[in-house]
Amino acid sequence: MFYTLLVPLADEWSALNVFRYISFRSLAALMTALVISVLVGPRFIAWLRRLKCGQYIHEDVAAHAGKAGTPTMGGIMMLFSLGVSLLLWADLRSSYIWQTFFVFVGFGLVGLWDDLTKLRHHKNRGISGRAKLAGQAAVALVAMLALFLDERCDTTLSIPFIKEWTPDLGIFYIPFGMFVMVAASNAVNLTDGLDGLAIGPTIVAGAVFAIFIYITGNARVASYLLVPYVPGMGEVTVFCGALVGAGLGFLWFNAYPAQIFMGDVGSLSLGGVLGYLALLSKQELVLAVVGGLFVAETLSVIMQVGYFRWTGGKRLFRMAPLHHHFELKGVPESKIIIRFWITSILLGLMALSVLKLR
Repeated sequence: MFYTLLVPLADEWSALNVFRYISFRSLAALMTALVISVLVGPRFIAWLRRLKCGQYIHEDVAAHAGKAGTPTMGGIMMLFSLGVSLLLWADLRSSYIWQTFFVFVGFGLVGLWDDLTKLRHHKNRGISGRAKLAGQAAVALVAMLALFLDERCDTTLSIPFIKEWTPDLGIFYIPFGMFVMVAASNAVNLTDGLDGLAIGPTIVAGAVFAIFIYITGNARVASYLLVPYVPGMGEVTVFCGALVGAGLGFLWFNAYPAQIFMGDVGSLSLGGVLGYLALLSKQELVLAVVGGLFVAETLSVIMQVGYFRWTGGKRLFRMAPLHHHFELKGVPESKIIIRFWITSILLGLMALSVLKLR
């Protein structure tokens, strides 16, 4: 809104030229989303308590017994703060902004459906796995069709450390993109098991993709770093800024000991939009590095299930996902969280190194 209203006046008041800069509006979006979350958070948490939207806790982890009843569905707060921030600071004429916001809201609605079902049935019984997967796939399909039908769409696949070979997936870019979004969405969902564990790496990933997106939308920098240039893509940096701000605002209340949990409405939306940001920035494979922590958590579940079936009942880990394994080994929850955050920061820095190692 500010961009539309104030930039036309920049010819008369030169100070308003600052609103032309994506970097300025991205930082402003970050601060706006953060402040809104911190201000709205206490009332939102109290509202969820009145509605008795408490989290059910699995009996397998005795240390979590005290968390039973903690308000969930905090992802709604992130959606609200991010949405308001976008309306204020983004160029709303950008189709990429609306497509990205659609992915965020769409995956969030699937998560909200699951959360409400759990609250109604109790004992963590949400919608079926097939229903959840179908909802995620439907949102991903619409998003990929919108992206694919855009004349600016680049269906080539960038391979890290290799600049000579960029295979063109053509029409197969649609199912590939759907897989990236759905896989990322479920990976973040699996990681969301400790206070602040999922939102920390998400904030790091959002900041990393803000850099990737900005470079992709800047012709000069993209050419220098041998990154595919996509006209108009830079505006999505504002979304990334708002995403980081909303995440920080949520972490204010989700940090150990948590006053609120994000629920599936938060984890599914965050994972889905990170997958979409990877597609927009043409860093689809680098997503596995940026979100390496999410990948590790997902692989631990796959390995646990596979090993259990192969050995007829034996376990590879004490419990999956991976963070529960460390909990059952006696590592304090706060220490697990901080170490996982440190790991995610290192992975983010490794991902950024790809920009120069080409």
